[in-house]
Amino acid sequence: MELADELARLVELPSVTGREDDVTHFLLEAWADRVDSARVDRAGNYVGLRRGSLPEGSLRVLVAAHVDSIGMMVAAIEPGGFLRAVPVGGVDGRYLLGLEVVVHGRRPVPGVVGARPPHITRPEERRSIPPVAELFVDTGLPEGEVRELVAPGDPVTWRRPLLRLRNGRVAGRSLDNRAGVAALGVVLRELRHLDQAADVYAVGTVGEEFGGMPGARAAAQAIRPHVAIALDVTFGSHHGVTDDHFPLDGGPTIMVGPNCHPGLARFLREVASAEGIPYAMEVSGGSSGTDAWVMQVAAEGSVTGVVSIPLRYMHTPVEVVSLSDIRLAGRLVAAAVARLDEGMVREWTSLS
Repeated sequence: MELADELARLVELPSVTGREDDVTHFLLEAWADRVDSARVDRAGNYVGLRRGSLPEGSLRVLVAAHVDSIGMMVAAIEPGGFLRAVPVGGVDGRYLLGLEVVVHGRRPVPGVVGARPPHITRPEERRSIPPVAELFVDTGLPEGEVRELVAPGDPVTWRRPLLRLRNGRVAGRSLDNRAGVAALGVVLRELRHLDQAADVYAVGTVGEEFGGMPGARAAAQAIRPHVAIALDVTFGSHHGVTDDHFPLDGGPTIMVGPNCHPGLARFLREVASAEGIPYAMEVSGGSSGTDAWVMQVAAEGSVTGVVSIPLRYMHTPVEVVSLSDIRLAGRLVAAAVARLDEGMVREWTSLS
């Protein structure tokens, strides 16, 4: 499956935090020929393994990309069949009014986020953003049928298929972090043509968007990686915003900061230069805000790095990303993983 087609399929699948099964089971099938074995663990993570040339367990590398996305969850069914919903993850109410959605009940139910018409809205209301919890979803169905199909706790996603823009760019919902998942797929494709010493665990993690990162924590505790790399997105520069943002089509970013091991960050830069892969340095003085935050300290700890893909309009229904940046991020991580050896990791830290 071509990258753009795989990304479109990933975007199409619902995967609100806590309900990621559709994506993880898709990966079991779509990536079957890229790994030696694969499973979904008890936490709900996709875990694919490519064996390396070293004896089993001698050098373990975990490459993670979270498969969950922001969305909403049905909180109540009100008289008339209208649905109240609560946000899941960092949802901004500015982008929801008038949005087409899908309620994932006993079957998918299309709906819209209703809003009071401007004709009957008070002036002060027009100048404010209604809290997400005050918005409602209208499915057009009578209350009785709504109650048969929908229950509190059912996820709600934006109805927004992938839109192919010019110059190899695409727009759509959930590209945070379907772009990273697609890059992880590129890593596995590239490794089929490379010789790696390490056992490489490709993990589609669950639960990242609500902040607890339980999927990454569970995977790292179980795998006990010597090296762990998070593949995620970062802020892409766009009109009127340049500070702490990165251009599209300029390649991935390599993070430096307390959440990233300096030896691994330096190695990633060296590999990028050797492979002719453009990149930018991303400086983070605290938590990376990625799965690397928990992978760094899980079990006995790991040498941790973050490679990110610039993304415009993060946490909106029209996130924009460059397919080229996704490919380059995957190529970089694959090339780095293929060059890792025990001696290199031993230089950075104690290998056990």
